[in-house]
Amino acid sequence: MSQDRSHRRGGEDALYRIAPHHYIHVLDQNTNITTLHIGPKTYIRQDNERVVFGPERMITIPPRHYCVIENPVARNDDSEVIMDNGQAKLLHADQEIRHAQDPFPLYPGEVVHTKVSPLKVVEANSALRLKALLDFESGPEKRTAGDEWLFEGPGTYLPRKEVSIVEPVKSTIIKPNQAIKLQARKECVDRDGKQRVTGEEWLVERVGAYLPGVYEEVVDIVNAYVLTEKVALHMRCLKSFTDRSNQSRKNGEEWLIKMSDTETYIPDVYEEVVGVVNITSLSNRQYCVILNPVDENGKPQLSKKKLVRGECSFFLMPGETLEKGIQAIYVLGEHQGLILKAIEKFDDGPTKRSPGDKWMIRGPTEYVPPVEVEVVTERLAIPLDENEGIYVRDVKTGKVRAITGETYMLKSDEELWNKELSPSVEELLASGKDPLADRGTRGGSGGGKPRDKTRVVTYRVPHNAAVQIYDYKDKKARVIFGPDLVMLGPDEQFTKLALSGGKPKKPNVIKSLCLLLGPDFCTDIVVVETSDHARLSLQLSYNWHFEIPDKNDEKAAAKLFSIPDFVGDACKAIASRVRGAVAGVPFDEFHKNSAKIIRCSVFGLDENMKVKDQFYFNQNNLIITSIDIQSVEPVDQRTRESLQKSVQLAIEITTNSQEAAAKHEAERLEQEAKGRLERQKISDEAEAEKSRRELLELQANSAAVESTGQAKAEAQSRAEAAKIEGEAAVDQAKLKAEALKIEAESELNRLSNARAAENRYISEQNELEVAKAKQMSAIEVEKFKNMVQAIGADTLKAMANAGPEDTG
Repeated sequence: MSQDRSHRRGGEDALYRIAPHHYIHVLDQNTNITTLHIGPKTYIRQDNERVVFGPERMITIPPRHYCVIENPVARNDDSEVIMDNGQAKLLHADQEIRHAQDPFPLYPGEVVHTKVSPLKVVEANSALRLKALLDFESGPEKRTAGDEWLFEGPGTYLPRKEVSIVEPVKSTIIKPNQAIKLQARKECVDRDGKQRVTGEEWLVERVGAYLPGVYEEVVDIVNAYVLTEKVALHMRCLKSFTDRSNQSRKNGEEWLIKMSDTETYIPDVYEEVVGVVNITSLSNRQYCVILNPVDENGKPQLSKKKLVRGECSFFLMPGETLEKGIQAIYVLGEHQGLILKAIEKFDDGPTKRSPGDKWMIRGPTEYVPPVEVEVVTERLAIPLDENEGIYVRDVKTGKVRAITGETYMLKSDEELWNKELSPSVEELLASGKDPLADRGTRGGSGGGKPRDKTRVVTYRVPHNAAVQIYDYKDKKARVIFGPDLVMLGPDEQFTKLALSGGKPKKPNVIKSLCLLLGPDFCTDIVVVETSDHARLSLQLSYNWHFEIPDKNDEKAAAKLFSIPDFVGDACKAIASRVRGAVAGVPFDEFHKNSAKIIRCSVFGLDENMKVKDQFYFNQNNLIITSIDIQSVEPVDQRTRESLQKSVQLAIEITTNSQEAAAKHEAERLEQEAKGRLERQKISDEAEAEKSRRELLELQANSAAVESTGQAKAEAQSRAEAAKIEGEAAVDQAKLKAEALKIEAESELNRLSNARAAENRYISEQNELEVAKAKQMSAIEVEKFKNMVQAIGADTLKAMANAGPEDTG
């Protein structure tokens, strides 16, 4: 507290009563000297004096406390205050630490820098980091300004003015399988007595509390890695050093630490844990190829490979990788094989393989490819039925062949060949529709599955149909008649048909692979003009079929496909003849004799002037057998109206005649119905009387049966009741007898079991007594034997020969 803050009363009073342990500061204004007055006393102030501070209680420092006084008074060797002209001499800008003592006042000029505070108690496993502010000596030790040291507990720290507290330091608890990483902030000697340089790091693994030195800093707590049989540590060296096993490690070196080396491992400060490596286990049906394997000296063999076959377990060393992971051994069955390729030169038993060689092994066998061999592909035998096949190409000669009806496995120099077909043929094959089922959609929309192009193309020729196949290699065509199965060779293609369709006929409407041989029909619309210029639209339907005298005749069969669009050509030829015939007759004559005119124009007349039966096309053996006129419609509007009027008049005449005939027939039927009704009424009355007589007879019989049946039923019920009671009594007696028998047998069994159990108990107790006696006797014998052996034969002999001690 400064004097400026200590003016409490302003020095106005003349009398001051100073209590015990109190004091005041009095300023003599003449000499400008401030003096200290301590109670208890009464002070009378002079006129030239002024009380500048107080009365104030003295400072009391209890035990284990201290305070800091700034600008303390100077004292001599006897601890007496040095006075200068009646005023205490001060040590300006200095500090004094005072501990527990009697209450003391503050001399004028002294200031309390630090209030009374308890001393710092440093617990065990903790310390205070101290720093010297001034040079001083503490016993034998000399401290220089800037020095740092630790005050370690347990203890009470007594502060000095030359020392400042930097920070408290607590110890770090090191648990089992733990270590702390320390770093030197300055050159020092650690607690193990080793010299450390600035920035150096090291580990402390002692279990317990560790208090870092004054120039030591805890960087991190390092936990130990627990190693098992299935886990190893991948380590990397950060700086060249010698590890715990006294092995020299170079900067950047990598290695593994396994359970065989240690169960737990704490990485050193110059080691880095790259990762945890799991064990690689191979069963007896697995293998793997290791790239860049490590040799026995731990050196990686770059660009080399190593084959490891199970059953085994190992850790991948640093730098090692698996080429394709863990692979299963190739187990080949009877219909399996492997295509192999040599990537290096090596000896395959007696055979020498060069790079690029290909060969095949077949099952049944087990195979593990060496590192010099690459498995190109795995082959399976392809089972083929009689109607199945595949296209196979020889990669050496380029020859393609079809194989059908056998189980075949591709050889090492063979591959499956894709047979390409035109998109339209592919669409027809994929549609899977029967041309006989839907003539209008023979082209299909390709709703089936995509075709396997390596399989032999097959097509089922329907009944009464033909398919032409052309071999582009042999320049030959063959025709196959259904029902049959077509199998295309590698160089064969279908002959696609594009027929006319619709009404009237339009080209390229119907697309198909097979030609229907008929009999079938087609419909066409033909516009004709009569001699009196009446234009008519005729809808004609033709029945047709192909005539094949001999299906084995290749020339006759080839004629079927000589005309690509036989429907369009036939319809055009027929339409030409019909138009020519109709053009020479008037409309009335054609309307009356249209069928005869058209048939004559198409089929022609024979020698007897009769209409022929068929119209034959010699180019492709097509025969038209009949013509049906489905409709005749005038194209001209006036002709259509006149024809409609005549038709309506004919219809009215026919309708009136039919109406009169129907009316007469209805009257006749009405009279017949009335007669049948009268006869039925008479017969029904007779039947009713007969039924009434039968009803009366049945009622009389029912009354008689009812009177006699009641008495009979009562008698039968009493007899049945007596019978049931008797049978129940007999059954009850039988059951009682059986119950007594069962009860007696159960009691007999219980007594027998009890006697048997008692006998077993007595016998087992006797056996236990006998065994106990035997064991006790054996124990006594063994005890006596051990005592004899412990005493010894010589001792027994000496005891036997010993007599009374001779005292003479």
